[in-house]
Amino acid sequence: MALSISRRVLRAFGSSDFSSLPSSLFNALHGHGFADSSYSKQSSVCGKAPFDAYRRFSTTILTPDSSEGSFPSHLLSSKRVLTPDREIGLYQDLVIPVTNFHNEDKGFMVLAGDVFDVPIRKDIIHRVVRWQLAKRQQGTHSTKTISEVSGTGRKPWRQKGTGRARHGTLRGAQFRGGATMHGPKPRSHAIKLNKKVRRLGLKIALSARAAEGKLTVFDDLEVPSHKTKNIVNYVHQMENTKKLLLVDGGPINEKLKLATQNLHYVNVLPSIGLNVYSILLHDTLVMSRDAVNRIVERMHTPINR
Repeated sequence: MALSISRRVLRAFGSSDFSSLPSSLFNALHGHGFADSSYSKQSSVCGKAPFDAYRRFSTTILTPDSSEGSFPSHLLSSKRVLTPDREIGLYQDLVIPVTNFHNEDKGFMVLAGDVFDVPIRKDIIHRVVRWQLAKRQQGTHSTKTISEVSGTGRKPWRQKGTGRARHGTLRGAQFRGGATMHGPKPRSHAIKLNKKVRRLGLKIALSARAAEGKLTVFDDLEVPSHKTKNIVNYVHQMENTKKLLLVDGGPINEKLKLATQNLHYVNVLPSIGLNVYSILLHDTLVMSRDAVNRIVERMHTPINR
C-alpha cells in the first residue's frame, strides 16, 4: 500500500542539507528538483528549513519497496484510498455483458448514456413514487350523509315540555346508526405530474441500478421448462439478491410466468409496464435485449403536448 508523506514529515528533519534523508526520499525529492546545490546554499543563508519555499512539491509516495531508513510511525498514513471505477451521471454510454439463464456468453450490449447514466436525484424519485402510489388508490371509500341514512324523518318528541334536548330527526350524526358528517366520498387521489418528470424518474431508477451493478441484460428470457426450481437455482447463484425483477420486451412467456408465479421474491413485467416503484421494490433488475431496446425507444420518443 502506498504511503503519503505530508509537509510535517519534511519539517521534522529541519536540517539545511539532505544528508540525513533516507535514499528513497532523497531520490524522490531529486526527481522534483529539490536536492540541487544552489537551493541548499540559499536555504542555509536564509536560515530556514530547505523545504519551505517548495511546499507545493512537498508530497511524495513511498512504496513498500522503498522502505530504506526509518520514519516515525505517527507521521505515516496507512489509510486506504478508494476511488470509484467511473463517475456517475456523465451521460456516457455503458457497455455491459449479455448472458442468459444458463450463464452463457452472448456478447455485449451498449446502453444509452442518456437513459442509463443520468445524475441521481432523490427528489425526482420521491415525486414519481408519490404520484404512482396516489394514482393507484381506488378511492372507492364512501360514507352516508343524513339524507342517505335509512330511518324515519319524524320528529322524535315535541319541542318543549319534556326536559330533553330538542331534536328534529334520529338520523343525525350524534345518534347511533346515524349519518357521518364530512366523511369520505368516492374520488380520485391522483395528483398531476409532468410527463418529462415521470420519464426522468424512470431514467434515474435505471441509472441507479446500473451504477450499483444490479442491472443484468439477458439475450432472452427463455426458460427450458415451466419448473420453478430452474428460477430458484438461478437466483441462488446470484450474489446479494433478495428480490428479482424480470423485464421482457413483449408479452411474458407462458413458461416463465408459470415458473415464477409461486415465488414471492421474483416478479415478471413487460417493458411497457416497467415503472419506478417496481424497480425500487426489487434490488436486482434483469432485462432482455428486446426490453432494453424498447425502453430506450420509449425514452427517446418526443412527448406529445
